[in-house]
Amino acid sequence: MENKKNTGKNTNKTFPLPPKKKRNSGWKRWVRFIWMALIAGIIGIAAIFFGASQGFLGEMPDVKDLENPDIYVASEIYSADNVLLGKFEKEKTQPVYFRDLPPHLVYALQAKEDERFKEHSGIDLQAVMRAVAFRGERGGGSTITQQLAKLLFTGKRSNNKAKAVIQKIKEWVVAVSLEKRYTKEEIIEKYFNKFDFLYNANGIEMASKIYFNKTAKELTLPESAMFVAMLEAPVGNNPMRNPERAKRRRDLVLDQMLKTGYIDAETHQQAIDTPIKLDYQPVKSIDEGYSAYYKFYLRKEIDGYLKEYEKKTGKELNLFKDGLKIYVTLDSKMQKFAEESIKEHMTELQKSFDREQRGRKDAPFYYITPKEIDNIMMAAVKRTGRYKQLKAAGVSEDSIMIEFKTPIQTSRFTWNGEEEVEMSPWDSIRYHKHIAQAGLMSMVPGTGEIKAWVGGINWQHFQYDHIKQGKRQVGSTFKPFVYAAAIMNLGMTPCTTVSNATFNERGYRVSGTGGTPTLKNALAYSRNPVAVRLMDMVGTDKVIQLARDLGVTQEIPRGQLAVALGSSDITIYEMLGAYSTFANYGNYMKPEMIWRIEDANGRVIKEVESDMKEVMNEKYAYTMIELMKGVAEFGTASGELGRRGISKAVEIAAKTGTTQNNSDGWFIGITPNLATGVWVGWEDRATHFRSTGEGQGAKMALPIWAIFMKKVWADKSLGITPDDKFIKPSEWTDGCSGLHGMGGGYGDEGNLQTIEELRTPRIEVPAEGTARKEENVNEKINKGEDIDFNK
Repeated sequence: MENKKNTGKNTNKTFPLPPKKKRNSGWKRWVRFIWMALIAGIIGIAAIFFGASQGFLGEMPDVKDLENPDIYVASEIYSADNVLLGKFEKEKTQPVYFRDLPPHLVYALQAKEDERFKEHSGIDLQAVMRAVAFRGERGGGSTITQQLAKLLFTGKRSNNKAKAVIQKIKEWVVAVSLEKRYTKEEIIEKYFNKFDFLYNANGIEMASKIYFNKTAKELTLPESAMFVAMLEAPVGNNPMRNPERAKRRRDLVLDQMLKTGYIDAETHQQAIDTPIKLDYQPVKSIDEGYSAYYKFYLRKEIDGYLKEYEKKTGKELNLFKDGLKIYVTLDSKMQKFAEESIKEHMTELQKSFDREQRGRKDAPFYYITPKEIDNIMMAAVKRTGRYKQLKAAGVSEDSIMIEFKTPIQTSRFTWNGEEEVEMSPWDSIRYHKHIAQAGLMSMVPGTGEIKAWVGGINWQHFQYDHIKQGKRQVGSTFKPFVYAAAIMNLGMTPCTTVSNATFNERGYRVSGTGGTPTLKNALAYSRNPVAVRLMDMVGTDKVIQLARDLGVTQEIPRGQLAVALGSSDITIYEMLGAYSTFANYGNYMKPEMIWRIEDANGRVIKEVESDMKEVMNEKYAYTMIELMKGVAEFGTASGELGRRGISKAVEIAAKTGTTQNNSDGWFIGITPNLATGVWVGWEDRATHFRSTGEGQGAKMALPIWAIFMKKVWADKSLGITPDDKFIKPSEWTDGCSGLHGMGGGYGDEGNLQTIEELRTPRIEVPAEGTARKEENVNEKINKGEDIDFNK
């Protein structure tokens, strides 16, 4: 028995059980951990997708949008005379059905972008893992459905890694939703209809017509492969911009079609050997010509009103898809007359400028160095969509500049219509720097209604509005604000005399010719020393405050006498609104273009009423009308108005304006029932006429005003005639023999008030270090003084 016990003990020691249990327990824990991690990962991914679908990761499209992503009802713009002026459309496109897509186009898409398109449900996990493993070097992980989701809803990929991941998740969610609602054929159809192939080629049907002058159904295999290559990079692989690269990328698509078995070797080789032959047929965009300028302004105004409406009602409206009716104050006839007037004058002005520039190395620039010219050109290059797209694609600066200096087929602006030429983008920019620009706005002083708005000469080439967006130096058109402040605060009259001798005080010097003209004569001939003296007497603060009361919001530096000569940059919109106050008995009316906005069912969204503010007594306002009538009767505008066939009997209160180096030409003319402002200049202030004879406002801008008004007067249905008269206030007499109730009164012709009698002791010192600078500015501005045509 002892032996048995010993044997048992030995056995237990030889085969201990606890170690076996430990090994089994450790293995099971790892299995449980892996399963738990897998389940947690699945739950986490599901939670992320659910959160994304519910909008926790950012705004997601509405289910209705997913079901009807292409249903857009354009909003319409109606003029005051009930003419359809235009529409707000999402894009110009011609949808094509899947049945009309050539099979090789569909095969090329699947071979290049998504080999397993028919097998997955929106997300190709195998492609995702490959993209992650090889960091995208062997193709991306996006399916065709994901690319459609990106086109429809989520926009461009962010450069921020965290945001890019969130955006990718959102694309996956939308892709799965699209796969649930559409067949594979419908997804391909929508993808080709939504893609932007550039040059206004929205969708494959428009692209086929623009690049090859044929329908999508007629596309050949090489042409189809080229369009599929453009899906990867519409700029980099564009045959118009990079023909050699476009062919290389097209051939890669064909190689992939051979590899995946869509085409055989013989077909592949024939396609490879086929050169890219374009038959470019340009199509203008929706926003073309002149209409796009007022639409640019309208859209910004409407967006503000729609946000107000949403805040008030909780209902969101879309300008491009909800079929709104926008009723504007524009008159269709006046708008047409304004467009015609600009084209008529600018065509001739451009010819004159081109003659002056012929053979000049630095054309169209004056008085700047080659380095400054290069800086202007580079700034223009960096504003282009081409540069921004190449930069976003990671193209180096050197490569971008090589592309910009490589000739391509392009269209350029002429006053006889667009012309197709072969030139580099760099040369195209330099060419368009020569083109003179213009802006015209016309409004009714008594109501604030804008009747005509021409913000530029051609939106397709010059997408910059010169009415409300562009701020330009106003020159002598600022002087009426100085004169009005003097009349209101110092009791001056049209017959008060002021010295026109050289002004040389407090660090300022403005050359003069002597004499003591009356205010009316001084303004009529745009005498600079008089304007500066008046500014010095009344004080810059009072002049600036008056400008603010008249609706001018742009920056005007305090304490600088150069302001009197128009050194500030102000818009046509604000200048015309201010001038209209003089014709509206001293009441400022904010210029408005929108009258009413209705939804698709006729419910009023917004009814706009112009703000009115009393700025000055009606007698002061009419005194300014009398002063400015002298400009048209015998002053700087009289000669050109006469040459344009406008009689001196027509009552016109006006002011010409010419700025430093003739960079800007202005004319603002007010008739009793219509005020119209015109600006003419160039994109860069270093571009201008050499001489003031050609570059002054009376020559550059006034002719447009004259042509426009003659057309308006000739159309009797508009009710505006050259016989209309300004209404004098009841107590206003002849302007010089006496005016009651105006604080200071009017002196007689033989006993006129002088500047010495009106001057009050005051000192206004420019900011430290600015005296010499202001002196130079004044001297330069003085060179641009309006010419007296009567001498």
